[in-house]
Amino acid sequence: MGLPIVLVMKHVTFGEKAILVGDDAADALLEYARVIGDAGTADTVTLNAIGPDGNTVEVGILLNSSTSLIVEGTNSDVRAPENDEAVAEMRERIEALTRPLTAQPDEGWTHDEYESTEIF
Repeated sequence: MGLPIVLVMKHVTFGEKAILVGDDAADALLEYARVIGDAGTADTVTLNAIGPDGNTVEVGILLNSSTSLIVEGTNSDVRAPENDEAVAEMRERIEALTRPLTAQPDEGWTHDEYESTEIF
C-alpha cells in the first residue's frame, strides 16, 4: 500500500487556458468568482501559476457575472506557486461583499457640546 496522495494543486480552466495553482488560491478564486457574480460587479485578480508549458507565470483574471471557471484537483507533486497575499486579498474582498460594514448610531452631542460650537 502506497502513501496517500495529498492534493496541493488544482487545475483552473478559464476560457481555453488551464493553469495550476495551489488549493487555497483555486478555492479562493472560485468562491470570489461566485460572490462577484452574486453581487453583479467585476474585479480582477492576479495569481502566480504554472502555465501549460510548465513555466511559472503571473496571470490576470477578470471576474464578472459571466465568468466561467472550472477547478479540478490534480495529483501533481510540483510545489504550488506563492499566492498568500492574493488569497488574503480575495478573502478580504469576499468578506467586504458578503458582510458589508454597517453604520453604527452615533451617541450624539451633549447639550454642552452643542452650546460650545461656534457658527461662522
